[in-house]
Amino acid sequence: MIRVESLDQAGRGIAHAAGKVIFIEGALPGETVTYTSIHDKRSFEIARVEAIVEPSASRVVPRCRHFGMCGGCSLQHLDISAQVAVKQRVLEDNLWHIGKVRPGTILPAIYGQSWGYRHRARFSARYVAKKNGVLIGFREKRSSHVAEMTGCEVVPRRISALLTPLRKLIGALSIRDRVPQLELAIGEGVDLLVLRALQPPTMEDAQLLQQFSDQYHVQFFLQLHGPESATPFYPLKNKALYYRLPEFGLTIDFSPTDFTQVNHTVNTVLVRCALALLDPLPGECIADMFCGLGNFSLAIARRGSRVLGLEGNKRLVASAQSNAEINGLDGVADFLAVDLFKMDSQQLSQLGKFDRMLIDPPRDGAMELIKALTEETAPSRIVYVSCSPATLARDAGVLVHTKHYALSAAGVINMFPHTSHIESIAVFDRQ
Repeated sequence: MIRVESLDQAGRGIAHAAGKVIFIEGALPGETVTYTSIHDKRSFEIARVEAIVEPSASRVVPRCRHFGMCGGCSLQHLDISAQVAVKQRVLEDNLWHIGKVRPGTILPAIYGQSWGYRHRARFSARYVAKKNGVLIGFREKRSSHVAEMTGCEVVPRRISALLTPLRKLIGALSIRDRVPQLELAIGEGVDLLVLRALQPPTMEDAQLLQQFSDQYHVQFFLQLHGPESATPFYPLKNKALYYRLPEFGLTIDFSPTDFTQVNHTVNTVLVRCALALLDPLPGECIADMFCGLGNFSLAIARRGSRVLGLEGNKRLVASAQSNAEINGLDGVADFLAVDLFKMDSQQLSQLGKFDRMLIDPPRDGAMELIKALTEETAPSRIVYVSCSPATLARDAGVLVHTKHYALSAAGVINMFPHTSHIESIAVFDRQ
């Protein structure tokens, strides 16, 4: 038996024995458990729970019958409020141990509904000859195998109910062994599936896909190569994908393979919170770094500030500019295609002086951009939205220790309930 002390970033219980760290899948802090070893190394061990001798008061019964086998969720056995507390602790630990910084204020957690929240998902598909059938779902834990799922609790119920019909559909196609993936994209009043195929469907396949579309009210895109090759398959005159930011009177159009937040409800709260923290004033010049489709840029422009959005993906830049025009913000919000991972101080100075800056980078963070800041170009406030506590902590260390900023506040965003994925937001003020 062993006593579990805390959770790691993968949602595994952490314990210590015989000078080793033991990571135990399925164990929660405060529990006494027995375990079975999976990988035993010299300094650490990976294990799974065998029996729970003393359960945590925060342990709950997982809602999904596939939990434990499916790799999509790792924390359904932990009460949702405790999940948020664990993520907050992971964020604070990263900020201190990696960046040697502590926030002046802990922000209230941003959260929304706990189930049926995913409006984006990438399901793997695999034809299994021995079963003469197709599996559709997320990958199994610690495996490249596709989990045999008949439902999913983190997508809307109508989408969960499609998994079994989709298995039958793909299994009936002539290209059933050439379809590795289905990507879900949900917009306002639109459910869309991108069929990733290694060869085009036949005419007979097309008829089956059309029948499915008509019966279940979904649209199909076909992707034969990279994400940019995804095009409407049926119906050809498809309804546009968009989401709303009603507080700002915005409609954001997107393509099914564009990056958008998976959780539209939490994104709405996040934009509101980010704008409140950034506090842009009419007439100020604001930079939105890694701006994507203009999710934050257009909300800032609605407040009367001039915005320059920078993004490395030219297709997203074109979409952001189009969204500015759709929302009557053309000329107030402008967008440029710039590789922010190669930004230097000269390039940054050529963009002009910004009063405030919002940064929302991918997992790699924004180190080159932050290093490029100088006395002349450093804005008075930076709001940093992060999907990786480790890179946020690394970048925070540079901002605080070499760029003369204070970490005024930080907090978590529970964008992905029941997973160990941690989104966060931080505020840096120039000293």
